[in-house]
Amino acid sequence: MFEKVFTIKDPIGIHARPAALLVNLIKSISGEVEIEKDGKVAKANSLLSIMGLGAKTGDEIIVRIKDGSEDDLNKIIAFLEENL
Repeated sequence: MFEKVFTIKDPIGIHARPAALLVNLIKSISGEVEIEKDGKVAKANSLLSIMGLGAKTGDEIIVRIKDGSEDDLNKIIAFLEENL
């Protein structure tokens, strides 16, 4: 299992467009991906779960990948840095 902490920088926080793109990215990754915020865990292949976290600007999230590679985790973090 690999995980990294990411701080949301987007002024709107996690919103529908980047969350939908993130779900599409997650579907191309072999491992199970979770996103955690304040102890609440969301399956990253579910748009509603991601939106349900309510992550806003400045919030820290933990991106965790099980049964996947560190390269896959780095792809996700690169996407977040570019879009959130």
